[in-house]
Amino acid sequence: MTDLPDYYFRVRENGAAVFKLDTENRQRRLDMTQIAVLNIRNGEVKPQGNTTLSDADRQAIDAWMEDRRAELARRDIDDILRTVDHLNLTTHWAQSRATDAQLDQVTDRLLLAMHDLRTVLVRKKADRL
Repeated sequence: MTDLPDYYFRVRENGAAVFKLDTENRQRRLDMTQIAVLNIRNGEVKPQGNTTLSDADRQAIDAWMEDRRAELARRDIDDILRTVDHLNLTTHWAQSRATDAQLDQVTDRLLLAMHDLRTVLVRKKADRL
C-alpha cells in the first residue's frame, strides 16, 4: 500500500467530515474513524462521539481549512472569469445566430441580471474609490 495521509477530509457543502486513517492493525486493512465535522464558513470544528482532538488533529484540520478556503477563493475567481467568457459568447450568439423566438425567450432575464450586476459593480467600485 502506498503512503497514505494521516487524515481524510470528506468534503461537504459547508465543510467536511474528518477521518483519521489507520493501517497499523492486525488485518492491515484501512480503517477510517470519523473524528470531527467542520464548517468552513464559520470555522467551527465539532469533535465526533467521545473524541478529544489532539494538537496534531487540530493542526491538520486548521491547515486543511486554510487550504480549502484558498482553493474555494481561486474557484470563485475562475467561475467569474468563465462568466465573462460566457457573456462574450452570448453576445456573439445574440448578434449572429439567435432567432427572434430565442431572443424573446432570454432577453428580459438577461437584461435584468446584467442590470443587477452592473448596479452592484458600480456601487462597489464607488465604495472602493
